[in-house]
Amino acid sequence: MKKLLLAALVGATMIPAAAFAQDTAPDGTAAFAIEPYFGIQGGYHDFDSDNRGPLTSNCNGASGCPDGGLVEGFAGANVAVGPGFVGVEGNVAKGFEGLDWEYGVMGRVGARAGESGLIYGKFGYQWVDTKDKGKDDNWAYGMGVEVGPKDIGLGGLTGNSGARLRLEATTYDFHSIRPMAGVVFHL
Repeated sequence: MKKLLLAALVGATMIPAAAFAQDTAPDGTAAFAIEPYFGIQGGYHDFDSDNRGPLTSNCNGASGCPDGGLVEGFAGANVAVGPGFVGVEGNVAKGFEGLDWEYGVMGRVGARAGESGLIYGKFGYQWVDTKDKGKDDNWAYGMGVEVGPKDIGLGGLTGNSGARLRLEATTYDFHSIRPMAGVVFHL
């Protein structure tokens, strides 16, 4: 199932060969460039109660699973290729309630949308430290969007690379849902 999901994600975001011939991307920046970024986001990590992993075994229903709020810092870099991009991102999150710390590294692949936005899929490895269930590590998958200032009517405010709003959802080995929202600063 994991291989099928990864193949579908990569296939859905393949960049057409004609895109490499472009001089600029939809947002007016160079068609090929390295774009570093950093940001902060918050959300909630909700684990299943299906007893299929160390973090969800014997958690006596949803109330006993190691769920909780998160505040996360992240940094990464994208390599723009025409209207698409590939990248890598690292994260560290402080948890509340049943979660203590989460950290990981993810690869990203996607497309630029509109004049300053991004649509992406991500996959990588995540480590989770809980307050009662101990530590675990496993594969994580997700998708998200970043909406830039031009896309919401604030084109002259920050220019092509500036602040973007981010909405994303990831899953920890298909045993949880982790919706997050925050702000990304592209350098």
